[in-house]
Amino acid sequence: MKLSVLDHSQISEGRTAEETLLETTRLAQAAEQYGYTRFWVSEHHGALGHAHSSPEILIAHLAANTNTIRIGSGGVMLSHYSAYKVAENFRLLEALYPGRIDLGIGRAPGGAMLSTRALQEGMPVKSSDDTPSKLHDLVGYFYDDLPEGHRYTGLLASPSLDHAPDIWMLGSTYGSGSIASQHGTAYAYAQFFGIPGTEQAIHRYVEQFKPSRLNDTPRSLAAVMTICADTREEAIRLASSSDLFFMLLHSGRMPARLPSAEEALAYPYTAQDLAMIEASRMRKAVGTPDEVKHKLNAIANELGTEEIMLVSPIHDFESRVRSFKLVAKAMGTWSPSSESSKH
Repeated sequence: MKLSVLDHSQISEGRTAEETLLETTRLAQAAEQYGYTRFWVSEHHGALGHAHSSPEILIAHLAANTNTIRIGSGGVMLSHYSAYKVAENFRLLEALYPGRIDLGIGRAPGGAMLSTRALQEGMPVKSSDDTPSKLHDLVGYFYDDLPEGHRYTGLLASPSLDHAPDIWMLGSTYGSGSIASQHGTAYAYAQFFGIPGTEQAIHRYVEQFKPSRLNDTPRSLAAVMTICADTREEAIRLASSSDLFFMLLHSGRMPARLPSAEEALAYPYTAQDLAMIEASRMRKAVGTPDEVKHKLNAIANELGTEEIMLVSPIHDFESRVRSFKLVAKAMGTWSPSSESSKH
């Protein structure tokens, strides 16, 4: 199975945005070392708890500080932007780092209504989702072949290349999967969102997939909350940070920082809070390497994918790096012997 990483650059309690960005860079380097396939960064707007809102700029930095791992967006919120400008940005990234750039496209706003209004200021009010038409334009720009009669026929999204970034549609329901299948893109399913009734999203994407110039066959991944440690007790302790964060988030209380495990364990939970956390644990992979391996394989088999993207909000950075190391070793993407043979 392929393993990848989705990093939200959440600022942990007691740290700054600058420190968090340095950690994101180190995490990308560690993911490369441990055999992960791709490393994606997200787009969130107006959020105190996130260290950036511009994945394009961070992708350039991360690609410059790694060598082989694919770097991408998880994702660019296309509704806010011109398809032409997105094409220019990602063609430039592809020219700088050939064969290493992923363009993950999201349909969510990536922030509250106020940030959406600011991002879309001056744009006409939309009566429907324009993602399909913008995606169609993106492909045309990437391959220099906008169809005859297109309003921008002949327009170049420079630089002109004979290769293009890999396009993925992101989604937590089948809405994005349907767009992905109709346009022949790859599909990244946000399993960690935990929206009930969406478990068949990848299966439906595969069943309805239409081959395209982008892909002959369907390709998918599932992003899963994953926290691994040497003991189950330690993994549960580390997971308490994200348990509290997402419990507060789903209750309408956006935390300013990712809380420490100590803060999370001392929080005065109600019975309803604890029930919410317990229910969310069912879809997560939390535990020892063997337990996490078993859970990830079960999730992959259930969803119908051969790539898992780890989402691992752990307050202690070294514990987070170790979590990725333990998972990579358990899943067979990395071994100490392979690392020593490089020296």
